[in-house]
Amino acid sequence: MSKIMFTGGGSAGHVTVNLALMPLFLEEGWSVEYAGSAAGIEKDLVGALPEVKYFPISTGKLRRYFDIQNVKDPFKVAKGVYEAYRLIKKRKPQVVFSKGGFVSVPVVIGAWLNKVPVIIHESDITPGLANRISIPMASVVCTTFPETAEQMNTDKSRYVGAVVRKELHQGNADRGRDFCGFQRNQFVLLIMGGSLGARKINETVRSALPTLLKYFQVVHICGKGQLDPSLDIPGYRQYEYINDELPDVLAMADLVVSRAGSNSIFEFLSLRKPMLLIPLSRQQSRGDQILNAQSFEKAGYCKVLEEEELDGDTLFSGVMDVFKSRKEIVENMRSNPSSDALSTVFRLIKETADNK
Repeated sequence: MSKIMFTGGGSAGHVTVNLALMPLFLEEGWSVEYAGSAAGIEKDLVGALPEVKYFPISTGKLRRYFDIQNVKDPFKVAKGVYEAYRLIKKRKPQVVFSKGGFVSVPVVIGAWLNKVPVIIHESDITPGLANRISIPMASVVCTTFPETAEQMNTDKSRYVGAVVRKELHQGNADRGRDFCGFQRNQFVLLIMGGSLGARKINETVRSALPTLLKYFQVVHICGKGQLDPSLDIPGYRQYEYINDELPDVLAMADLVVSRAGSNSIFEFLSLRKPMLLIPLSRQQSRGDQILNAQSFEKAGYCKVLEEEELDGDTLFSGVMDVFKSRKEIVENMRSNPSSDALSTVFRLIKETADNK
């Protein structure tokens, strides 16, 4: 039986492409395994697929700033490399697919030491730190933006476009309204702060609720541990995370407020959902979300609100700006050339495994 091992985690964005690919391999009878952290979001998300065996490994965070944990984490990474090496030697996958995130680095190194081919997927315009470390050990690097392949200047890169989960196109708006208890005659605003870095968005949304609820029903995905139990308001629903019902919630949404992680915004583009993007600032990140948002704004797919300018008034103004421009934005989205990146990456992984 053919076997593949996936890795990636630390945020939902480092797992969603894996979640799109794994069912395709299961349908073809492959043995599918996952190496991730012991307590990361990837463990919860992959747990929804009982056929996938999950193996926790030690990992440290790769930081660009000073933190006392920087002294300890290299030892965790080294331990993770040893664990990943032994795991891959024992499990013997034909190929490893890495979505990135700090947990992926030990797995990629472990695969390389075992001479198992690695395919990396990079969602953003500029590769993240984990992927930059991993690229020299990879056989192929798949990119979402054509600019990424040009910047890398290596024959390993393959521009494939955005990988979008098939099930997102199977949502039903009426089911989404039933799930949230929403009326059918009022517009719906979906707010996705992301699994990381959502606190400021959450606080601002809640301060702006009295105004927003005059125009919209609001469904708010606020991240783990960030619910506010004191807010029980008609027309407002909050969830830490939505999994099975997400296609239905997206189907009912008229517009979206979101961070500018590449996987999410390409999913909204595929579904033609007008967006107000609030990218992580350069103080919080390497600036990749700012580049993603600028690219989408230039194409006419969204409006952008910088985090430094975010407050209740600017959030409301930005939402209304997107709402008033929604028809024009959807027309721009229709002109976006569609690609079947999911099938392309699926085929590329199988070819790499066959050529081992």
